[in-house]
Amino acid sequence: MPTTTTPVPAGLSSAVARRRLELDGPNSLPAPRPPAPLLLLLLQLTHFFALMLWVAAGLAVVGGMPALGVAIAVVIVVNGVFAFVQEYRADRAGQRLQELLPLYATVLRDGHRVEVPAAELVRGDVVLLAAGDRICADLALHHVDGLAVDESMLSGESAPVRPADGATAYAGTFVVQGEAAAVVSATGTGTRLAGIAAMTRQARRPPGPLAVRLSQVVRIVAVIAVLVGGVFFGIALWLGMDLTQGFLLAVGVTVALVPEGLLPTVTLSLARAAHTMAGRHALVRRLESVETLGSTTVICTDKTGTLTAGEMSAVRVWTPGGAVTVRGSGYEPAGVVEPEDPVSGAGRATAELAMAAVRCSTGRIVSRDGRWVPLGDPMEVALHVLALRCGLDPDADGSDRPELRRVAFDPVRRRSLVVVGPPGSETVLVTGAPDAVVPLDPAAAAAGPETDRMGRRGLRVLAVAAGPLPPGAAVDADPAALEGRVRLLGLVGLQDPPREGVTGAVRACRDAHIALMMITGDHPLTARAIAEQVGLALPGSPVLVAAELPPDEAGLAAAVDVDGAVVARATPEDKLRIARALRSRGHIVAMTGDGVNDGPALREADIGIAMGRSGTDVAREAADLVLLDDHFATIVTAVRYGRATFTNIRRFLTYHLTDNVAELAPFLVWGLSAGGVPLALGVLQILAIDIGTDLLPALALGAEPPSDTALRGPARTGRLLDRRVLGRAFGVIGPTEAAVQLAAFVAVLVAGGWTWGADAPAPLLAAASGTAFTVVVLGQLANAFACRSERRAVGPWSLRGNPLLLGAVAVELALLAVFLLVPPVPGVLGHAAPPPLGWALAALAIPAVFAADAVQKAVQRRGRPPGAEL
Repeated sequence: MPTTTTPVPAGLSSAVARRRLELDGPNSLPAPRPPAPLLLLLLQLTHFFALMLWVAAGLAVVGGMPALGVAIAVVIVVNGVFAFVQEYRADRAGQRLQELLPLYATVLRDGHRVEVPAAELVRGDVVLLAAGDRICADLALHHVDGLAVDESMLSGESAPVRPADGATAYAGTFVVQGEAAAVVSATGTGTRLAGIAAMTRQARRPPGPLAVRLSQVVRIVAVIAVLVGGVFFGIALWLGMDLTQGFLLAVGVTVALVPEGLLPTVTLSLARAAHTMAGRHALVRRLESVETLGSTTVICTDKTGTLTAGEMSAVRVWTPGGAVTVRGSGYEPAGVVEPEDPVSGAGRATAELAMAAVRCSTGRIVSRDGRWVPLGDPMEVALHVLALRCGLDPDADGSDRPELRRVAFDPVRRRSLVVVGPPGSETVLVTGAPDAVVPLDPAAAAAGPETDRMGRRGLRVLAVAAGPLPPGAAVDADPAALEGRVRLLGLVGLQDPPREGVTGAVRACRDAHIALMMITGDHPLTARAIAEQVGLALPGSPVLVAAELPPDEAGLAAAVDVDGAVVARATPEDKLRIARALRSRGHIVAMTGDGVNDGPALREADIGIAMGRSGTDVAREAADLVLLDDHFATIVTAVRYGRATFTNIRRFLTYHLTDNVAELAPFLVWGLSAGGVPLALGVLQILAIDIGTDLLPALALGAEPPSDTALRGPARTGRLLDRRVLGRAFGVIGPTEAAVQLAAFVAVLVAGGWTWGADAPAPLLAAASGTAFTVVVLGQLANAFACRSERRAVGPWSLRGNPLLLGAVAVELALLAVFLLVPPVPGVLGHAAPPPLGWALAALAIPAVFAADAVQKAVQRRGRPPGAEL
């Protein structure tokens, strides 16, 4: 690669940048226009369920029942408006969550290297590019060193391009290798990306697993509802009813079985969980990923910055002339460098090593608001602090030896290289992993044992070498040709202590039956030491070197599918192979990554997790979840909310299906008795229960916070409708509600003088029907509390932890009073307030549901360990 011949501009002043920002506006594309609210509302009024009910409303009007037709239409509109509001709020919440992750660019302002929000880039800004950066404006390249750019977003070509000095790099592309300095030539709407965006629309993502499963549930229930309605229509005609009465019966059965509020409740549950997780530093980029997180069976995590604090400091330096111990506080430049042997000359050798190391890096500490803060890669910042503690001023001391060539760190070569001048007396400086740098110096055999000693202490080890440019070698030659005469200056032991809270998070994963694996580029001994410190490594768990992993997928899967495994010296390509191998064994894989080459592994995993603070733009773009604090414990928090979301969906399904049993039972009794028992509930009463009293408690259950046992035991995966949900709804709680309802209904009729097969007087039938209506509402009130847990019976604890449910139940009772007591509502619905006997019998619905719930849970607990709570 030829060295640059174009001088790099000095950058803008803050005043000039501010004036240009005011003139040109922010460097951002026009926000994509969201779907028109009216269109979203129309979609909610015309989906599968809605169309089915519209047909029913039209037939009711044609059949001479305009009141019923209007009632069904009102139900459709109320439900559609509610679903629209939830979807609209979820969409806006998603946009706000994305704003939590602003993009930054490194620029030269006022002669200093600073980070500014990408939206504040202006024409003429000098941008410093490095591997992993997203290019946020159109740039004229002025200083190119090994630069490779992924332009697939614009060109569709997967192979990265290597622009030359003077070429243009376009907004929306990514730096995948090398470095460059560039000048902003266009921002915002003036970029090439803005022109393309104005002419095209992005395709919608295909539905995810959760959407597919929900669609299956909805369609199965809808088909069952229509078929059952048709069967009862036939029964009605067989019993001698006219078409109008038969149709009324069929509509009632169908409406009783349709889960009108399922989809908006699920959307609200996902959106609420995502919003809560963002407040806990976990940014969900796709709502459906919330549920997938809860199914995770193995987490493959990085070490640096995730398990460890990511705040490195050099604590030991070894040179061929001796070793030194380095002491200091945080990033403070003041510190002590103590040679183990004062007469060994290790102090001077350490200063030479520190100077070479810092010239190979770009990370620095800067003073802000009276304190020293890092700018750049934590390891490179630690090298800068080391040089300062050795009494050096790297940026000033290197002024007589200008930089002539820089080769950024290559994950394959696992080292970086810088050539400094003056021309004619060039020096090659190399830093990297010991096993990649030490072999360059045949006389450095003594470094091996020292590397092992540092590794066993849990230190990250960096090797530093330097030497003259080989004779006849040009500065722009292949990097390997420049390293022929380097000698090892020494090793730097960098301490990166475990993060606070990681050990507890690791224990939580084990309680949740989630296997853990560390995948790191560090030395095996260093990786093992950190894994043991945080509790990730288990007795007997392997420490594997990536280069020695089996080449075939089956062998690789068998080797790494061990809880507590550590894979050292791994490359991004190794992470991709591991993710694919684990998935082949049926695992739900969560994979962390922060580098530019981690994108494929993050996409291959079921859940890709990127670092929000230290990660590259490429990794964040490929991820499903972004950790705003880079903390491993945040992953565990996200898994907890993911499990809660899946459980909340099942809560709502159980609650609603139980309601359906109680609403369907009167039609079954009426049909099986050949009309001998009057209908306890009518269509309008069922609609009032579904939309009026049941919807808010169902939504409150969808927002249930994670339980204390959410991370105990393995995750629940598979179908939303399984034997446990169906058995509870159709075999226990539903029949209990139905039995109390029908018993109370018949008791009120009998007490009023009714006999089997006789026509009940209208006032008596209205009072009995009002009793049945009250039983269902009160039974569902009790069911809402029972559905909060699948393991614990209802008790004092049930009143705590979900204030939304308490509010929803209060509204439910208020609506019950309106439906029974406030004219003309009871007359429209076709019932009256229950008599005293009816009130007493209806009140039994609450203890009956609680008792049935307690018995079922006691039977389930018998003979098995406690499982995850529903």
